[in-house]
Amino acid sequence: MSVRIITDSASDIPQSTAKEWGIDVIPLKVRFGEEEFLDGVTLPPQEFYKKLVETDEIPKTSQISPYEYTQHFKAALEAGDEVIYFSLSAGVSGSYQSACIAAEDLEGDVHIVDTRQFCISEYIIVQRAVQLRDQGMNAAEIVEAIKEEMDRVHVISVFDTLEYLKLGGRLSSAAAFAGNLLMIKPVITIEDGMVKVIGKARGSRNSHNMLMEFVRKTGGIDFDRPICLAYSGFNDDVLKKYVEDSRILYEGHEDKLQYAKVGATIGTYSGPGAIALAYFEKR
Repeated sequence: MSVRIITDSASDIPQSTAKEWGIDVIPLKVRFGEEEFLDGVTLPPQEFYKKLVETDEIPKTSQISPYEYTQHFKAALEAGDEVIYFSLSAGVSGSYQSACIAAEDLEGDVHIVDTRQFCISEYIIVQRAVQLRDQGMNAAEIVEAIKEEMDRVHVISVFDTLEYLKLGGRLSSAAAFAGNLLMIKPVITIEDGMVKVIGKARGSRNSHNMLMEFVRKTGGIDFDRPICLAYSGFNDDVLKKYVEDSRILYEGHEDKLQYAKVGATIGTYSGPGAIALAYFEKR
């Protein structure tokens, strides 16, 4: 019996990486008008941002249905596997509840874990679970270990523009106009499964300083566990500049850094030009 790790595309784990890790990533559905796509499958990040900047209509992301979960869980159980599903935060999506409904109707070892995260902070939780699986832990042991470590996970992101928060109804037009005029960049994190604005930086230099201070305040980075940096949009120029400006944080650990592209779940509200960092704090 092996452990089948399953997650969703809100984690921004590419299908190619999922194959390498031996896990399943269930894509969320993204709708632009009447067109519906599978996040990260029929709608890769580059195509998503192209559509995002070309339309005035904000895309909609739909939760994964209990039926879809049932199909994935049943296939794993029939193969003789234990199942762990790591869900994006129940605070922002009904997918966790759908997964719980699916698991209730199945006979077998199915564990449902609300990561209370999404985007690359969900990514590193899943990657940590893969490490524990590869060390020989069974499903129950992995779940217990991950739940003990989840409060050590932190993510911080800087958005380049307020425009998409405005289009998504998360910010008034007047506030977005004033913010963009003053070059204000919102700095956000995830707390208790929800997005929280922790600051507003004026200009790139200020935003980079805020990211470095956030890492210091949370105790620093545990480089023995996964760490991931990400960017949204068409290129990683902004992220490269951040890594260079904050190199003191990573000196001697550059080989531990991994990079991801922000997909539709966060990209809908960040737009292009955002950067993010997710890590486990030191203990």
